Amino acid sequence: MQSIYEDHLPEMEATMQRFMERIDACRHQMKERLGMDPVEHCLCRIKSEESMREKCRRKGLPETCDSALKEIHDAIGIRVVCAFLDDVYTIRDNLAQWQDAKIVTEKDYIKNVKPNGYRSYHMILQADNGYYVEIQLRTISMDTWAALEHHLKYKKQYKGNQELIVSELKRCADELASTDLSMQTLRDLIFEENEAGS
Repeated sequence: MQSIYEDHLPEMEATMQRFMERIDACRHQMKERLGMDPVEHCLCRIKSEESMREKCRRKGLPETCDSALKEIHDAIGIRVVCAFLDDVYTIRDNLAQWQDAKIVTEKDYIKNVKPNGYRSYHMILQADNGYYVEIQLRTISMDTWAALEHHLKYKKQYKGNQELIVSELKRCADELASTDLSMQTLRDLIFEENEAGS
């Protein structure tokens, strides 16, 4: 069976690498200014054949290259996990200024939290060569919660009180969000004191 991406994979990988290099450059600039790397880790991937075909089916689209690269916008995905909340928005602002990519959509699930407690900042950018890249920006706390929530797979396995599970997940997400705010406040206090002392 032919790849759903046909002969586009090399250029998709090159596009993904170019985005990663730009994010690394942003990290370097912020590290020089802050004295620390603002990114805990950064992951990238091209959606697997199986996942892309399944997504096409789920959306009622034909399993074609056109669907995978034009109708669906997350064939290339990057997740940037930041230490602090402000860093999420600083990196977002840096991405928005790129001349060789334009923002297609943005969803701020940090300020507009999903009902289950999910928080993250999502951007779809279109590179100047036409490929779409989905970027998710989040803090360590947000990433931890999303990973644990995913591992639970409670909807398929748990037959008990779904409302209790949902409310507990939301409570955990809110507690982690509160920790993010506290840690941001602490960092701001430390920076202010260092600035005053220099």
